Amino acid sequence: MTFKTKLLASTAALLIVTGGAVLADGHATHPDTGVALASDQSFTYSILDDFPSIDPALVEDVEGASVARDLFEGLMTEDANGAVQPGVATGFEVSEDGLTYTFTLRENAKWSNGDPVVAGDFVYGLQRAANPETASEYAWYLEVMGVENAAAVTAGDMPLDALGISAPDDFTVVYTNDAPRPYFPQMTTFPTTFPQHRATIEAHGDQWTRAENMVSNGAYVLSDYVPAEKLVRSRNAMYWDNDNTIIEEITALIINDSNQALTLYLAGEIDVVMDVPAGQFPRLNAEYPGEALSLPSSCTYYYQFNQSDSGPEALKDVRVRQALSLAVNRDIITDNVLAGGQRPSWTLTHWAIAGWEQPEIAVASMTQDERNAMAVELMAEAGYGDDNPLTLEIVYNTSDSHQSVAVAVGQMWKQTLGVDVTLANQEWATFLDTRGEQNYEVARGGWCADYNEPSTYTDLLTSGSAYNDGKYIDADIDALAQEAKFAEDAMPLYREMEQIASDNAYFLPIYHYASVRMIAPDMENWPTENLLQNWYSKDLYISASE
Repeated sequence: MTFKTKLLASTAALLIVTGGAVLADGHATHPDTGVALASDQSFTYSILDDFPSIDPALVEDVEGASVARDLFEGLMTEDANGAVQPGVATGFEVSEDGLTYTFTLRENAKWSNGDPVVAGDFVYGLQRAANPETASEYAWYLEVMGVENAAAVTAGDMPLDALGISAPDDFTVVYTNDAPRPYFPQMTTFPTTFPQHRATIEAHGDQWTRAENMVSNGAYVLSDYVPAEKLVRSRNAMYWDNDNTIIEEITALIINDSNQALTLYLAGEIDVVMDVPAGQFPRLNAEYPGEALSLPSSCTYYYQFNQSDSGPEALKDVRVRQALSLAVNRDIITDNVLAGGQRPSWTLTHWAIAGWEQPEIAVASMTQDERNAMAVELMAEAGYGDDNPLTLEIVYNTSDSHQSVAVAVGQMWKQTLGVDVTLANQEWATFLDTRGEQNYEVARGGWCADYNEPSTYTDLLTSGSAYNDGKYIDADIDALAQEAKFAEDAMPLYREMEQIASDNAYFLPIYHYASVRMIAPDMENWPTENLLQNWYSKDLYISASE
């Protein structure tokens, strides 16, 4: 909902009051907070990039996952603080050995076409994600969950029905895991685990996610999608908790220029800006207190070095990678370039993840002058200098913020190490292909936690991770990751994995995120305390203007 329409709604309410209406302002009120609700319960937000997919089995980015959480509902969901809450399942039981989770489904859950949501829909959804024919980039997630036989099934070495999920009856879903994972229930809030409507997918094939075809079970249905322009979802009358849903319609506008998105917000055309331009948070916070927000966000920004056969020979030299990492002044990037509450990073795992303690990374405690001096020595030992300058290209997905960071890093490498850097930006889907196919030298990367436990990060350090786009292989890291799956206390193993990755500079961590957003003052109940920044439109509402 835009500011303009809210103003009109407020004016109408005033007329009702003047006319002696019984209602205090002519609007309904929120059942819990008592806050008067705006007449128009629709809102618009901006995102930078189009969605690679909104198919739950194929979703691989944060914005796509947010859409999937509105359109579909998993076994469990989250409250505003990120705590696990009942979703389609009313609850679960865990076996004494911690290997079996039995979920009980509510009997009034329905698909948007009126079909009941049954346990077999969850089995089908997970098997589809695991099926090599689906080619899900997130098939690895099932193995991280610990689902029995996930590795063999996703590799095509075992049949789909060998996957550790079953439906003994229509309202019972049983997961069988290879090891206890106390955080397992939270992992069922991720789209890869969501139910899917088999008849719809079999009828429409890869066109099933079109608005006219999609059948979903979440609080909203897909009502319109114009690639590279907008995605609209509207309230699902068949949703089991529809009576308690307030927001009627959500529009995601795809705007590649964050400055343009900010301009639209200030003009009252957008209610939420997901990506505020780099460096503008201090000014916006001063001019629009309460609207400009810097929120904790469990994501890490890094650069990936292509160490595959297609990558530059120089990046296969650990001394070059170490020098490039040391020469990046992370404080300047967080304090001067971004200025939005981000923190310098020397590990992939975010500082705020539950139970996490950062390992002792020696270079992290050095001054930048000391790091630069070490970097120069390492680069000289590797044979690069004024008489043999290194040239590199940094590729990033189109964004003013990514460009600002790339410019800063390029200048630091040039000034300290004499590296000649060129920059290249690409549209999001193209960029993902470029990075995933190793058609790059240095590429921007960002990883956000799928659940609140360190393995959501450290799994990326392994050679088998689908998102190890640097294609480095470290047998010690792989062994530690395997040991961690069955360890009673995996934290020391996670820290050792990060230590090895840092010592070898397999990638270049730059900063830990803070989500910097503009949120309209009447946009209520935004989950600012959810570290994973997962949000559900069904929990939001818009208050009436005063």
